[in-house]
Amino acid sequence: MADIDVETVLKGKYPAKAHAKRVVEYIQSKVPDATGVLFLEGRSDHLLEDSDEPVPFRQRRPFMYLTGVDMPDCAFTYDIETSTSTLYIPPVDPESVIWTGLPLSIEEALAKYDVDAVLPTTELNPMLAKLGAASAKSTVFAIAERVANSVTFLEFGNKDFALLAEAIDECRVVKDEYEVALIRKANVISGVAHKAVLESVREAGNEHELEGVFIGKCMRQGAKKQAYPSILASGRAAATLHYVHNDKDLAGKDLLLIDAGAEWSTYASDITRTFPISGRFTEQSRAIYEIVLEMQNKCIDMLKEGVWWDDVHVRAHEIAIDGLLSLGILKGDRKEILEARTSTAFLPHGLGHYLGMDTHDTGGHPNYSDPDPLFKYLRVRRNLPAGSVITVEPGIYFCEFIIRPFLKDPKHSKYIDENVLNNYWDVGGVRIEDNILITKDGFVNLTDAVKDPDEMEKIILGS
Repeated sequence: MADIDVETVLKGKYPAKAHAKRVVEYIQSKVPDATGVLFLEGRSDHLLEDSDEPVPFRQRRPFMYLTGVDMPDCAFTYDIETSTSTLYIPPVDPESVIWTGLPLSIEEALAKYDVDAVLPTTELNPMLAKLGAASAKSTVFAIAERVANSVTFLEFGNKDFALLAEAIDECRVVKDEYEVALIRKANVISGVAHKAVLESVREAGNEHELEGVFIGKCMRQGAKKQAYPSILASGRAAATLHYVHNDKDLAGKDLLLIDAGAEWSTYASDITRTFPISGRFTEQSRAIYEIVLEMQNKCIDMLKEGVWWDDVHVRAHEIAIDGLLSLGILKGDRKEILEARTSTAFLPHGLGHYLGMDTHDTGGHPNYSDPDPLFKYLRVRRNLPAGSVITVEPGIYFCEFIIRPFLKDPKHSKYIDENVLNNYWDVGGVRIEDNILITKDGFVNLTDAVKDPDEMEKIILGS
């Protein structure tokens, strides 16, 4: 998989029928005699409020998973008994053609997508009536609040609006070769864009200039959509985890943190890099960077099928504590500091999350009500299966809003040397994030954006 030929794999069709079969297997593991129909609607086109401009289209992810179709106003049925998938597409509307051109034809859709049949949406209700009447035991599996009022399930003896969403969420965790190729493609494009930002940073005056460099480079490679709103945080702003203003001047600041990733055919990349705006790390920022890089490298080395993600997350905190002890920011006993959860002042978020069609992908089973602050924000709480893709994104942050209360709490303040800490506020924050495919015996890093500190300095300085 490390040498996956992305372009060759992506010449094939998105494996929608294989996904449908996997979802049915999951449903039948919960309801052994389940029969009937899977039903999904794609998202419809809508206009912005008080405007005749369209809302940017984003396909419903469950629909995309079972069809591979990224266009609006479609529907889908899958007959469990016959393993037959049918895509329903809008018929030609002459008035719309004037403005937007001819839509995909039935013949073109059948050739493009991995389905058994394509029909106009005018045939949807008659087909549902036929499928529902085929057996008194038939169940229609749909997703609650994602069924249009015009759709009717009258002929079905049973209706289940819960299990289908659960089944798709769980099945999405393990990616097949095609999905991995999509994520790898998004990573390659994003890696080129990240390098372009490195090459541009010394000439830039504001965060938004570099956001433009990143997005422009992605678009020039054919990636018109970003997987999520980019974060470009300079100086102390890098201590804000989801900083999205991207509008501050760069002058006089040490580091820039960029968390940005392109999307390719609805599949995401999610990459973070942190580097010196001037081209040279300061003593303090280099020290923090090397701790975070060690955290990431050692945590990635732990990864393989069956690893419990909690354990990897704890390892990140242990390395962070060791590093901050070596700098004198923390003081005292390593084990006591971990048990007191003092390290969450500097690493308040989880180590990573599943990645796929969503940046924060499904199936992680987080527990945000966990009273333990070390695990409260951990988005994955399970053993990692082979075929899953997870981000590994450790960080160390100097956020006064978070750390000041720790300094006032005797439970934590005894482990923090405020005098040493005061030398690090301007570092802001350092995060390094890669996208990792879990395999039976190890891992494959799908991210190739530069993160070696010496190499980053050379690129920035043009040397």
